Amino acid sequence: MTLETFLTLNRWLHIGCGMIGFFVAPVALATRKGGPAHRFWGRVFFWAMLTAGVTAIVAATFKGLTFLLLTGIFSLYLSWLGYRALYQKRLNRGQNPAFYDWLGAGAALLVFLGTIVYAVLTQNIVSGVFGLAGTRLAVAELQKLRRPAEVAPNRWFFDHMRGFILSYVAAVSAFSATSFTFLPMAVRFLWPTVVGVPLMIYWVRRYRRQFAKGQRPADVAPVRIQPELA
Repeated sequence: MTLETFLTLNRWLHIGCGMIGFFVAPVALATRKGGPAHRFWGRVFFWAMLTAGVTAIVAATFKGLTFLLLTGIFSLYLSWLGYRALYQKRLNRGQNPAFYDWLGAGAALLVFLGTIVYAVLTQNIVSGVFGLAGTRLAVAELQKLRRPAEVAPNRWFFDHMRGFILSYVAAVSAFSATSFTFLPMAVRFLWPTVVGVPLMIYWVRRYRRQFAKGQRPADVAPVRIQPELA
């Protein structure tokens, strides 16, 4: 197989998984949280985003596309955060963070700080937005891992929600950037963030109000303690 053939296959795999994630995420969001359909479509979305992120990194590495490399890592890390949150339900009850949780958050922080530097050097607004958002997420994750006993009992619920919703926002941004060529580049990348983040904040506040009234995550969605296996 030639390098050109490999990159062509990689490109189509990236597009295919990106499209799967694009259409599957709303299904997972619409189904009952914690139910069989939610878990199934959530897994499909996670593996689609994982594959799309890895193939983006491969393409960016071979073609020297720094911006694509950084956005691929950003999307990949968001999916990882949402996935790992399901395995961190007992941090405040003596569960120790896994080594790869530390490794993922630490590596992400370095990458996102590098993204900010790249944004300053190239005067790229989109990279700056992603870099600042990613840095904030990575710092929050490291703080959580450093003091697991102080983690709120329902923190995993919100981390799971934020990770996957923001990963979907990143996927829509990538789709918009490659499809809506009639728009300026910054608009193509950032409009999903402008739309998606307020919706995420609304959902987070809605569930916070439910929990404040005495409800638990188990009252909102069927909760299973995941075995410590990534």
